[in-house]
Amino acid sequence: MKHSSPRYFSTPARMLHWLMAPLILAMLFIGIFMVTTVSSWHQTLLMIHRPLGIAIFVLVVIRMLVRLTSRTPQLPDGMPSWQKGMAHASHMVFYVLLLVMPLIGWGMLSAGGYPIFILDHLALPAILPESVRLYSALRSLHTYCAILLLLTFCGHFAAALFHGLIRRDGVFSSMASVKSRHE
Repeated sequence: MKHSSPRYFSTPARMLHWLMAPLILAMLFIGIFMVTTVSSWHQTLLMIHRPLGIAIFVLVVIRMLVRLTSRTPQLPDGMPSWQKGMAHASHMVFYVLLLVMPLIGWGMLSAGGYPIFILDHLALPAILPESVRLYSALRSLHTYCAILLLLTFCGHFAAALFHGLIRRDGVFSSMASVKSRHE
């Protein structure tokens, strides 16, 4: 017996998606503001950026587990294969970036000798030795990954609008809709 593809992503997948989207967007804007301005807010933003990165890392690990254990809706048959390929590639890029960016940040701060406090006196252990060269390289890598993440987010958002407002083919509603008990 062939199982049909679900019309919607699972409830945990949708909840994680809509929880993570504003966190990721906030993280990107906080990061951009931190590195592009000299502000009295820098320390405050840094204190938000670090634990937010940890939270996003934990949430993406949970989300990947949900994705691996849940069936997902198929993309519409009428959707061009290049768009399907881009959709799958962008999701892979998202998952990879959301996993590696916090690790790069953690490594960068370890190399710079900066502790990452989770609570007032509880710090994550350093994962790399202190090294100015390594800190500099990881800071650049963190920046490039952030730019790629922002571009991927913009492409994802544009595709969501295209599917939700123009094509109206169920792609957007598969993540945005609340399932009724009868579906």
